[in-house]
Amino acid sequence: QGLQLLELGGSVEEEYIRIARCFEATRQRCCRLEQDGRRAREQLARVESERAALEVKLKHARNQVEVEMKKRHRAEVELEKQERKLQLVLELLMREPWGTEALSREQCSVLSALAGWRLGAALAPIRRSSAVDESCQSLLSHSDISYDRTEDDVVRS
Repeated sequence: QGLQLLELGGSVEEEYIRIARCFEATRQRCCRLEQDGRRAREQLARVESERAALEVKLKHARNQVEVEMKKRHRAEVELEKQERKLQLVLELLMREPWGTEALSREQCSVLSALAGWRLGAALAPIRRSSAVDESCQSLLSHSDISYDRTEDDVVRS
């Protein structure tokens, strides 16, 4: 019986050592997972902070685009008014006999050409700045910009 206890004691001791090693491996794995979790939470906090900053920038950019579009619209309306006034003045100068007498032949031809060009511009449906349209039309056409703010209202989880 004593011999059996010695044999059993030896195997029990080896089992305890094996269990202790398993516990140690599990403890080390838990420590690594805790570190990974901590790093992930820190990264999440940084990303959330960046996202919030970008949302603020987006809001400011949207507001700025709205302001600029309103300014552009007002400027286009004013431009059309001024072009129409110029057109009326040019037509008056071209119709009145005293207007053509006071002007040289060269001045009359320049005014005629200018009157024709301005008339075409004034009759255009909506005149846009060619610098903007030519350089950015395919990238950022004002008609392609969406001002739908429903995305802003989405609750983030």
